[in-house]
Amino acid sequence: MHPQVFDMQFRERGRRTKSFGFGLLAVATLLWVWCGVLLTTPYEIEREYSTHPVECESRLFTDDGTANEGPSKDPCGDERDWPEVLALLGLSIPVSVAGAVLLTYGLIGVRVSEHAADLARLQELADRGKGRADA
Repeated sequence: MHPQVFDMQFRERGRRTKSFGFGLLAVATLLWVWCGVLLTTPYEIEREYSTHPVECESRLFTDDGTANEGPSKDPCGDERDWPEVLALLGLSIPVSVAGAVLLTYGLIGVRVSEHAADLARLQELADRGKGRADA
């Protein structure tokens, strides 16, 4: 295989890896946004004995209790649980780390390959210039 073909394939793999890492970071960003939406937006709960839903404050901006503290008289407090939000945050961490590692690996691979190609070109030009000076 010709070295230039190998170099082009190496750069293409680096670009694909970089793109995949960027995609994982985009997924992690969406998970963070979804978590923020769950924390900051009010929500409604359906009650079995009522035809009208109950409007509840957002999970982040309330002083009332949560479902994690045990049953309460407030129906919103019984529905206001944190495991879903924490699960989103927990899922976003490995996705973020994997995305950052792949993005960095892809960027470095492409940059190193381009740098090596530039050094080879400069060395070739220097050898040509030296050959002309000797003649």
